[in-house]
Amino acid sequence: MKYKFIKNNESIFPIEKMCTVFKLSSSGYFKWKSRSFSKKLFLKKKIEEQITSIYFSSKQRYGSPRITFELNSLGYKISRITVAKYMKELGLRSKLSKKFKVTTNSKHTYLVVENVLDRNFIAEKPAQTWVSDITYIQTKEGFLHLTTVIDLYDRKIIGWSLSNEMSTEETSLAAWKMAVKNRKIGEGLIFHSDRGVQYASRKFANTLKFYGVTRSMSRRGNCWDNAVAET
Repeated sequence: MKYKFIKNNESIFPIEKMCTVFKLSSSGYFKWKSRSFSKKLFLKKKIEEQITSIYFSSKQRYGSPRITFELNSLGYKISRITVAKYMKELGLRSKLSKKFKVTTNSKHTYLVVENVLDRNFIAEKPAQTWVSDITYIQTKEGFLHLTTVIDLYDRKIIGWSLSNEMSTEETSLAAWKMAVKNRKIGEGLIFHSDRGVQYASRKFANTLKFYGVTRSMSRRGNCWDNAVAET
């Protein structure tokens, strides 16, 4: 408390005199100040790493409001203004995504399962709930299809696939194979996606059944049911 008082009043009273009044050494105060600065610097660096991870996991779409929400959900007490400041220092800006044609074909004869997830985007442990989505990426060579699998526990992309084709093998199945290599499947794992043919196909459905995974699909025309994967 004494050191904090001195720090808060450095611009008003001489440091040496305040140390004398509180019977403290000037060297002791400067050592405390140095340690305090190092802790703040370490925390800032840690938060910046989290911001960068969340930003790129969102495909560079998240701005300071959404990143602040994600940080708060991870236990970091930080304001949107501070997050915006750190993002500016890191050179991170939200990129507005262009609207392209729908990437998934929901008009098929495969079984469509219920929405088991029901917008519960909070997972208490790893490999409890995975969400997946397919989106377009525009390149100089044309459009590519990016399939991602995200673990809701830490919001990290644990599996992905970049392909020219929209087949199950090149999209959902390829991303799934990477995900199970990167993270051990937990008991009672829920896998949520949209109703697209890549996720509803027998090959993909049988793969999840083999691993004992519970399938979950968004309701028709409701992107908010899979908001984490689609943002």
